[in-house]
Amino acid sequence: MELAVGTIVSGKVTTITKFGAFVSLPGGKSGLVHISEVAAAFVSDVHDFLTEGQEVQVKILSVSPEGKINLSIKQTQPQQPRPARPAYRKEGGERPAPQRAPAPAAAPAPAAEPSFEDKLKQFMSMSDSKMSELNRNRDGKRHKRR
Repeated sequence: MELAVGTIVSGKVTTITKFGAFVSLPGGKSGLVHISEVAAAFVSDVHDFLTEGQEVQVKILSVSPEGKINLSIKQTQPQQPRPARPAYRKEGGERPAPQRAPAPAAAPAPAAEPSFEDKLKQFMSMSDSKMSELNRNRDGKRHKRR
């Protein structure tokens, strides 16, 4: 059986390591489910989510030329909606809305964008001034030691 990227197949967890789990696939092949692809929640220990011998549905993420197969359990499960932010309430009522600064007025668009040469000249002059200031400060510190 040819394993194509993006297909979902059933497999059996054969080995669990600290960085993921190895899953045997149809056709006698084996692939790795990285710890980041085990579950949608934070996974600190793979043993909390999987056991050896467990049947799992996995999605094939990639197959390298060397034959390494990257798998995902997380992508086979329906996405969980993000929980809504809790509403914070004070004793006297609801939390006040945050005050935001008004948006600045849009600046008028420049007539024409400077050419590459103009940008390069500006960069070089700024760079030269910064380097001369840096050298001046460095030389000043050297003379104080004497």
